[in-house]
Amino acid sequence: MEHLNDKPAWTLARNPMGRLVWTGADGIEQVGVVPVRAFPLGAPDEGLSLVSPDGHELVWIDSLDAVAEPARALIAEELALREFVPEIVRLVGVSTFSTPSTWTVETDRGATTFVLKAEEDIRRLTGSALLIASAHGIAFRIHDRFGLDRASRRLLERFL
Repeated sequence: MEHLNDKPAWTLARNPMGRLVWTGADGIEQVGVVPVRAFPLGAPDEGLSLVSPDGHELVWIDSLDAVAEPARALIAEELALREFVPEIVRLVGVSTFSTPSTWTVETDRGATTFVLKAEEDIRRLTGSALLIASAHGIAFRIHDRFGLDRASRRLLERFL
């Protein structure tokens, strides 16, 4: 295993099938590597690994900003493909103030509705951030609950 601060001699590319290929300092290629964040919600750009298909860490990266292009862009693309966490920017309405309830929201990716099964499916993160899990397993994030508009905050407070 290499450590980024040890000035590793590795490269990252995408093969014709769209899979990431990591080539180590020894010239050995690993096809199908996966970037994995250590702290995906609390510090998404700090602490991530490139992991081989068999689950072994190939390289530890302290900060994505420390990775040179084009490897940084490839890692960011792969993470975006794997991580789908829309951010709620406004609560439009809820069907009832008890659970389960259907929420209608506006996200950074468009309007949607989802079912909140239980109040326990709303998790508090660092600061004023929240993570809300829908009945179908999709995670929605609220970056700053206090930054929402007044009507959205009122609806949300009924569940916190």
